[in-house]
Amino acid sequence: MPSPRPRLRRPAWAILCGLAAALALGGPGAASQSPRLDRAPASDGAHHVRVTLVYQHAIPGVPGKSVKGVLVEYGPGASSPSHRHAKSALIYATVLQGSIRSKVNDQPERIYRAGDNWTEMPGDHHLVSANASRTEPARLLAVFIVDDQDRELTIPDTKQPASPAGMPPGR
Repeated sequence: MPSPRPRLRRPAWAILCGLAAALALGGPGAASQSPRLDRAPASDGAHHVRVTLVYQHAIPGVPGKSVKGVLVEYGPGASSPSHRHAKSALIYATVLQGSIRSKVNDQPERIYRAGDNWTEMPGDHHLVSANASRTEPARLLAVFIVDDQDRELTIPDTKQPASPAGMPPGR
């Protein structure tokens, strides 16, 4: 008699979802076939953040839920405004290249390097999301587990605090 299939713990399931989204990147041309949403340039106008939906699929056996892979590419010194995500979103983020400064909720600001990852829970407030380098690009893959009806994955804060000399909020 075959042994029962082992149950995956939540972190293992998130890692598998991340791997599936990373596989969706496929090769050099894969991301260019997906829609691109360019964000506003960083304060100096020379650098940008590019956000690309690279993968989306309904989760089999979980009605109303989807997995979406989002590639975030930061130019040198670029940052995203503080934001929240769709109310249903569970996010598993992995740095693919470079280093990312991040601050979620009241946790201390951290620098994540290629291969590092973190999780954002539904309702979390992402206060700092920035390339930690002013000279090298950075990329991260964010894997969202989200309700099918949630179309807007990232919701910028309506009021951004003033930031001295182009530094991202929270710095």
